[in-house]
Amino acid sequence: MNTLSIDFEPFVEWDNSPFILFSNQGKILYLNNAAEILFGYVAKKELYDIALAYAPQSFGYKTTLLNLNYDTFNFYSVTVGYENEEFISLRLYNAPRAKPSVPIETGNLITTDINILLEANIALFKTKNQNRLQLLTDQDIPAFKTDQNNFSKLLRKVLDAFRSSDSISITLKLLIGEHVIIADKKESIVQLSIEANGRYTDTDNEIRTLAEQSHIAVYLKERAIKLDIPLIQ
Repeated sequence: MNTLSIDFEPFVEWDNSPFILFSNQGKILYLNNAAEILFGYVAKKELYDIALAYAPQSFGYKTTLLNLNYDTFNFYSVTVGYENEEFISLRLYNAPRAKPSVPIETGNLITTDINILLEANIALFKTKNQNRLQLLTDQDIPAFKTDQNNFSKLLRKVLDAFRSSDSISITLKLLIGEHVIIADKKESIVQLSIEANGRYTDTDNEIRTLAEQSHIAVYLKERAIKLDIPLIQ
């Protein structure tokens, strides 16, 4: 087979692993869709520096096990390669998401407008707290199926972790180009991000448990909690 006649670019574009081709001056010559999304969370120079640091000593490629975290992106290894001194490529491999221990019964879930549910729980939070709160949401996010009772418990626990924060920023957005498999179906993901100058961590284990029960990926950080919520249809 003559591989020179094959256009490999679509295969790279379809890959969920970010791929970037740099010039020897650090200029981006090519990146796939996954890398384009990643650059919303990490500087170009940082990834170029990683490519240089983990490049093989001679022409070819080298794969290195390496834990990298950028917001909700987690990678477990990188491959760096070059065939000449003009170009160098970097590919980052996504760490697999942890699979929930209990399968989700989609037939028992209730179709929910997440904006309405979020606003209701924020209103409840405000009855006990006087924090300044900024809310930015996408009103076009479609309704999806969820366990409303469990999801509301999760939202209350998450908000309560910021009960002593001076100011709280809440953002709800659709993650373009990202999906998760639920009950053998590919579902879109919406991300709920709550950030402040600090938070309590005493209920982190409860938050993890409630999130897992709804197949929600949770990221607990020093000043933020982020939920990747599957839009189950």
